[in-house]
Amino acid sequence: MEPDAWSSRGVRTFLLTEEAMISPSYRTLPSFLALVLAFLAACAAAVPAGAQEKKLAQTNGVDNSKMGAYRALAQHIYADFQKGDLAAAAVMAKVLERLWDKAEDYGGDTALSKTNNGLFEQIDKAMDDFLSQITEAKGKAPDPAKVKATFKSYLDKLKLAD
Repeated sequence: MEPDAWSSRGVRTFLLTEEAMISPSYRTLPSFLALVLAFLAACAAAVPAGAQEKKLAQTNGVDNSKMGAYRALAQHIYADFQKGDLAAAAVMAKVLERLWDKAEDYGGDTALSKTNNGLFEQIDKAMDDFLSQITEAKGKAPDPAKVKATFKSYLDKLKLAD
């Protein structure tokens, strides 16, 4: 005689059968998770380093960030230097220096010098190193390699504050 599906023996048989069907998936779960994690790690490694850098929104080529205007002026100064127009580069260098100083003087509690003085000092020094190459040229062309190195250093420091 066949046990009734709803009798205690039938329910127990059904439960044992269901447990037997579920158990193998629990044994494969750690292997499956390891496979998923390996796949994710491979995908993360395949992403180029440049793509991981955050992209800033721009308006007319100027980053819409705290440091965007300073970066744009520095790029303009460097472009003038590369074209050999030291006079224009020196004028723009003075503009950048005054803009930076005034923003810090009148920035109130949100000024970088107040919120992160250490970073402010790093950026200020990098800016001075870059601009002094241009403003202290005194009629002779600055060393292009040194100008490029100080320009790059300044841009790298600005990224830290964006």
